[in-house]
Amino acid sequence: MHPDPEVSTEHGRVRGRAEHGVAVFRGIPYAAPPFGPHRFRAPAPPPAWDGVRDATAFGPTAPKPPYPAPLDTLLPDPAVPGDDCLNLNVWTPDPGGAGLPVMVWIHGGSLRHGSSAVPTYDGTAFARDGVVLVSLNYRLGIEGFGWFPDAPANLGLRDQLAALEWVRRNIAAFGGDPDQVTVFGESAGAISLAGLLASPLSAGLMRRAVLQSGAPTAVPLDRADRTTRRIAARLGVPATAAAFAAADRDRLLRAQAEATGGSPLSGGAGFDLVVDGEVLPEDPATALMAGKGADIDLLMGTTTDEYRLWFVPDGTVDRIGPLTQRLALARFRVPRRAAAVYRKERPGATPGEVLGALTTDLLLRVPLGRLADARAARAESAGTYQYEFAWPSPVGGLGACHALEIGFVFDTLRDPATAALAGPDAPQSLADTMHADWIRFATTGAPGWPTWNQDRPVMTYGPETSAVVRAPRDAERRAWER
Repeated sequence: MHPDPEVSTEHGRVRGRAEHGVAVFRGIPYAAPPFGPHRFRAPAPPPAWDGVRDATAFGPTAPKPPYPAPLDTLLPDPAVPGDDCLNLNVWTPDPGGAGLPVMVWIHGGSLRHGSSAVPTYDGTAFARDGVVLVSLNYRLGIEGFGWFPDAPANLGLRDQLAALEWVRRNIAAFGGDPDQVTVFGESAGAISLAGLLASPLSAGLMRRAVLQSGAPTAVPLDRADRTTRRIAARLGVPATAAAFAAADRDRLLRAQAEATGGSPLSGGAGFDLVVDGEVLPEDPATALMAGKGADIDLLMGTTTDEYRLWFVPDGTVDRIGPLTQRLALARFRVPRRAAAVYRKERPGATPGEVLGALTTDLLLRVPLGRLADARAARAESAGTYQYEFAWPSPVGGLGACHALEIGFVFDTLRDPATAALAGPDAPQSLADTMHADWIRFATTGAPGWPTWNQDRPVMTYGPETSAVVRAPRDAERRAWER
């Protein structure tokens, strides 16, 4: 392979780099910089360029605050300055090839953190194994998911759609098959992907999807502006896009960090997809349960101990006593019978651990199971597959926590960014298995175990071995359905 591979895109020619036997192109713009006249507006096409554009370094990342301690040591989140943040990266085994399967990664981060430059998301292993891997940036926080009366909603989701449209039009030039696109995402990336599956604007942009630790969700318009108003109050400006666009960017980020917080499980002000009548005509969960996206092969699952990423590092799990647990269960409207079953199934568990397991299942495992059931009930639905990642990290009592599986999927266990969460001795054999299953799904539509049916087969990864488990923790599942 030439050390400086070049490819022509619709906006101009790019020069990448040969690395570890594959060709890598970084920082390719798929939309115009979302600032100046494009700030708080739908993504516009990027300006074309003459000559050959250097694509050897990651492009700018979307404006974002750093993760708060102690998550900042567990979730490395590089920041690259610059306005041209709507960019993507391509790893390909052969830019002169044709017909290769394509996988597009949407990162997580609570819709306010993260980027495609996180080292764990390196696409080399996918390209090594015959896949064209694309990762992308999208607008975050108030810039991407704030709601304003004078601006379009779901701007970050619109960015993702623009990136997928770029893939549709350009990926053949990198050796990929535009009709063989699998989109996968984790946490907020999976929530975004569920929104894309439910959106009429995504028609023809993907063939398969993987939801990792994220379930379909969105808020109605009457709830969408709560976080916007909190930030506006700190800035001392009206809750309009025009007023926010005039604010200093660093000051805006500080106000956002001060006005938001918490986690998907513990609550707190944050950002959501919005049922806006255009990108999302209805709630994604409602749309997908009713059959939207039924023609898309779907792989989805969770980790066993999602909650431990948020409850353990700062000691929250140890501060939760019986009274705090009861108050939290009331706030989440968890049925008493469900709480009783979870306590019985976890002898010796602390109130914090029981609460974490309940909220994990309430927000993730239960809705994904219901979606799988709804799809399986339709004879015309494409394949539906469930997994659970159960290998426990040795780091700080994290167990099989949220985001732990990503390094195994990408086969990047030896990178220090991945080792921060998984430790230095995570089992390579498990990464080999999981990575191969994701590629098999992207290539064939079947990851290697039975599609969802009345037996409820779940591929369970680790800790001793990986095997299909039929109806795992069925008593807990049934507790939600009575």
